[in-house]
Amino acid sequence: MRTQVGIVGSGPSGLLLARLLHLQGIDTVILESRSRDYVLGRIRAGVIEQGMADLLREAKAGGRMDKEGLIHEGINVAFDGRLERIDFPKHTDGKVVMVYGQTEITYDLMKAHIDEAGGVVHYDAPAIRVEDYDTDTPKIIYEQNGEQKELVCDFVAGCDGFHGVARKSVPADKITNFERTYPFGWLGILSDVPPVKEELIYANHERGFALCSMRSHTRSRYYIQCTRDDRVENWTDDAFWDELRRRLPPEEAGNVVTGPRLEMSITPLHSFVAEPLQFGRLFLAGDAGHIVPPTGAKGLNLAASDIYYLTRAFIAYYKEKRTDLLDHYSETALRRVWKAIRFSWWYTSLLHKLDNDPMTRRLQVSELDYLVGSEAGRTVLSENYVGLPYEKFE
Repeated sequence: MRTQVGIVGSGPSGLLLARLLHLQGIDTVILESRSRDYVLGRIRAGVIEQGMADLLREAKAGGRMDKEGLIHEGINVAFDGRLERIDFPKHTDGKVVMVYGQTEITYDLMKAHIDEAGGVVHYDAPAIRVEDYDTDTPKIIYEQNGEQKELVCDFVAGCDGFHGVARKSVPADKITNFERTYPFGWLGILSDVPPVKEELIYANHERGFALCSMRSHTRSRYYIQCTRDDRVENWTDDAFWDELRRRLPPEEAGNVVTGPRLEMSITPLHSFVAEPLQFGRLFLAGDAGHIVPPTGAKGLNLAASDIYYLTRAFIAYYKEKRTDLLDHYSETALRRVWKAIRFSWWYTSLLHKLDNDPMTRRLQVSELDYLVGSEAGRTVLSENYVGLPYEKFE
């Protein structure tokens, strides 16, 4: 089988790349190790930046998002019994974020690219390795229906996540990995209950971090900090709701509506960057090249900025026979990646219980007090949260 751009992984980044290239007349084939239903059922991020929303519109897959997505003009930061709102438009020349679940984005892209445009996606077809990426004809070796097959491409885009084969196909001595594993995780619950507040609440509490988020006006997503070795089996629904309320200011705690879980899971917190993101004609995008803690809502949005740069590089190559954008993809993408890694690390360190030292706690409260009391502090938080601008890549 032959195509122009072979894509490993059919999550939002792989689908978005394929859709944007299809609209420019560039052929792609996506190989996905799981079934379509499995991919669609994964519960992930829910806050998207303006840049990603614009890319979905460019992909002609943003209609439902614009109808159903919840525009948020700020967030709330809770600490020391207080609740302070950060106004995004005031501090970012009018920028906002949108709450729209990754599951919904995946569905919209599947519908647009596969169901309506006939885009080629092979599900239950796990890639085994990428070969010859340093030649003009890289190959993806994969399995389908018990047979080993190969997809020959002009280029390969590894959109297959942290555990995928794209990055692992490169010799270890060709990649520098930067990693930080945090000693805590997030216990999260999804429930069909109205949100406690119309905008997200990030809470710093002596018992640990908490986040009140949502997927819609009737479905909420809540998290509490837990130990890294905790287990879902240790928690009843009532125990979760009780602990969440303990970590919120009294008024917000009183507004929590409880209900049975639709899903409960534990998310470990991890920072990871692979350098470079390009190896000959193999390019890494999204979680294949970098991971951020979910505190700053950057994971899916960083994948989108990778796709922004990669799409424009491929278009320049096929339309204008230019290679300069492809040659600079890694360094351009990594500049934005590292800024998001820094923000997510800082925001995580500011909001979570790091140890039992009372001085650490007092320093966090003092920094939060400074942050919300300073126009400069509010601007720093707002600019980073709504998303730093994409570099011009034309």
